[in-house]
Amino acid sequence: MGLMISYVCTMEPFEILDVSSDAGLRIRGRSLKELFSNAARGFYYLVTDPAGIEVRTEIVVRAAGESLEGLLVAFLNELVYFFDTEGFAGREVEIDSVNDRRLEAVVRGEMFDPGRHERRLLVKAATYHNISVRKSDGLWEASVIFDI
Repeated sequence: MGLMISYVCTMEPFEILDVSSDAGLRIRGRSLKELFSNAARGFYYLVTDPAGIEVRTEIVVRAAGESLEGLLVAFLNELVYFFDTEGFAGREVEIDSVNDRRLEAVVRGEMFDPGRHERRLLVKAATYHNISVRKSDGLWEASVIFDI
């Protein structure tokens, strides 16, 4: 049970995928940095309404993977960790550096407050199930499924 939406959000370059008992994102970007930034923004959209998040503090997120797919899963799972353990919800995501194995990002936002912020899905983890990251016609696209 949870938020199950299937449409292309016109304000954000990601699409929420309706996946049986899970949730997914299809993400797009003109660059690898934009792709990863949009993936983070999509994750935060799944867990809360980012419009209600204020920029009060920032965290630095580092991730590593053996491939772009592994890097995407590792990055998103770092965001899940910060949300679950620290209560940090992001609104702005700036990818400082990314290559096919490492990423460093600054995420700006605030601590999640159930009294002020909408709680959407309880995301447990990004998974490798049907993961893909590819570049086609000069644009990046990725798909990722989350356990909820």
